[in-house]
Amino acid sequence: MTKLVILLCLLLVVACQPQRKPPEETRVQVKVAQVVSGQTLEVVGLGDQPSLISQVRLLSIDAPDLQQRPWGDAAKEYLEGLVVREQPVMLEFDVQTKDKFGRILAYAWKDGVLLNELLVKQGYALFVARSPNYKYDLRLERAQQWARLMGQGIWNPEKPMRLTPAEFRRQYR
Repeated sequence: MTKLVILLCLLLVVACQPQRKPPEETRVQVKVAQVVSGQTLEVVGLGDQPSLISQVRLLSIDAPDLQQRPWGDAAKEYLEGLVVREQPVMLEFDVQTKDKFGRILAYAWKDGVLLNELLVKQGYALFVARSPNYKYDLRLERAQQWARLMGQGIWNPEKPMRLTPAEFRRQYR
């Protein structure tokens, strides 16, 4: 009964939130060349050279490492199902546009859906706040609460992911 009340309250809070559309000036349409992992895409169409492939890391999420089986493979496959090769996606930028590895940092939108949020909500990635990029932190945090309550993906009580992706990378690399 308590879980049901919490779930209903969470649904009410989420339903009452305004859905912010990204402003046009911070967005660019690209085509997906390849899904590298559950949090990284290779895209074509950024910058001055339209045929150049760029790596894009999805902002504010941390998907399981590919070696972190079965969750890493599941996250990659889920993202591959969301974005079809050669189909357009919209990238939205926040304050910091590149990480220390030179990857572009962005939120990805497909048909009006924030893919970063969907990955978290379905339990394929963790929400990780990464200052100064905070534009959708509240949305992503709520998506993670939903996934935990519903036992989605990495939160499945029958087969939970024991180490966060960051802990896994520290321990096994």
